Amino acid sequence: MAARTFSILGSDIALTRYVGTPAAVPLDTADSSGSLDVAVVPGGSGGLQVKTVMQDLGSVAGRENLAQALIVRLLTPRGSLTGLGHPTYGCRLVTLIGELNNETTRNLARLFTLEALGDERRVKQVLNLSVLGLDTAPDTLRISFSVLPIDDSDPLALSLEVQL
Repeated sequence: MAARTFSILGSDIALTRYVGTPAAVPLDTADSSGSLDVAVVPGGSGGLQVKTVMQDLGSVAGRENLAQALIVRLLTPRGSLTGLGHPTYGCRLVTLIGELNNETTRNLARLFTLEALGDERRVKQVLNLSVLGLDTAPDTLRISFSVLPIDDSDPLALSLEVQL
């Protein structure tokens, strides 16, 4: 079987959950209490020397880029990029902060997640979506979903946790 490329899914600067530190956790898991920042990787001649090691910006492409884009979209408050010309970018999950972890809140989280995933042009179809409360953290929702990227027959599954 020939190697497939996912150039249609694009490429971007790599982000990580931890500020200034490459993540040990893959970006297919994230949480709203962590932060996203540029990933730093070993660099070449165009990098910045930190101590005795050259550092540079990391990048992601293809399916990893789509995964990162979906997580960033879900964790970005809808409308926060209006000033940059993207008034509908983001997700309304942030409006659930302070709400009780009950069926109504979980249904709203499902609605807001579906709405945001539907706005991503690289997603052909949402295959499944699960929003569960965590027994160990009653103020946290775990949102798990899989999507079918455009020009791809393999689903992409992601999960993130959102604190209420």
